[in-house]
Amino acid sequence: MTEGALLSVVVTVLNEAGTVGELHRRVVETLGDRPFELIFVDDGSTDGTFDALRVICAADSRVRVVRLKRNFGQHPAMHAGLVRSRGTQIVTMDGDLQNQPEDIPKLVAALARVDVASGRRIDRADSVGRTLPSRVINGLLRRFTGVPISDFGCAFNAYRRDAIEPLFPSIGKQKFTKALVLASGASVEEVDVAHAASRGGSSYSPIRLVRLALHVVVGFWPQPIQWIGLALGLICSTAAAVLAIYGVIYWIDQSNFPGPLFAGTGIVFVLGVEGFILALIGEYLGRIQRDVENRPLYAVREEL
Repeated sequence: MTEGALLSVVVTVLNEAGTVGELHRRVVETLGDRPFELIFVDDGSTDGTFDALRVICAADSRVRVVRLKRNFGQHPAMHAGLVRSRGTQIVTMDGDLQNQPEDIPKLVAALARVDVASGRRIDRADSVGRTLPSRVINGLLRRFTGVPISDFGCAFNAYRRDAIEPLFPSIGKQKFTKALVLASGASVEEVDVAHAASRGGSSYSPIRLVRLALHVVVGFWPQPIQWIGLALGLICSTAAAVLAIYGVIYWIDQSNFPGPLFAGTGIVFVLGVEGFILALIGEYLGRIQRDVENRPLYAVREEL
């Protein structure tokens, strides 16, 4: 990895009119004379983000802007930037300044040794309601990918082009780009990066975090329905046997078997489990529908 190699910095933004100017300035100051391109992907902003990007692009020929027709989500937006990148080294980051542009050289330096420089957020400035689900998702991804890194959710990473480019067709459909690349066998090194508090607050609601967890299970755990079905069969069969034995003993001893209570408890338990299975099936069906319809991941309104 030579200093003269073109570096692509891909940034996804959503309603970040107040930060894109500062982000551009800090990237330029950090990279200095190194050849680079800075690609902003506006994921359907409704404030003045695109107008601010237009001004930046007009003043700096190294800046390119992709404007999507609506908000398609962070991962499709990242795909829009990645497929337009031209560098042999690619850095991905969010545009809300939680990621510090000054850490870009550390990530790029690690590419001299490995295929992927994985950002690891230190002193993470998020609430417990955000970090606790993130730990659960990280644990699932470590288990399913077999890659022992600590922060799959950090979007601030660097990739060698030859490691990530073969996976462009899958990126965007799969919500964890880094996990997808690492699961393909790419070598990785974790790099500590600073993490600031979000100026606009987290956009990840509890429901969205649960959906991400389901996406991890479906995307990285082979045949989860079979495994869950087997586990549920054993658990439910065992529970039914225990309740039956207890019921017989209680009936003989007390001459009054509390059937409605146990029946109601069993029904509620089974219904709860079935709900989780249906959620998994729904994720599968959604993927099948998208593949059958062959719908695009996003639609571009304008490019600068």
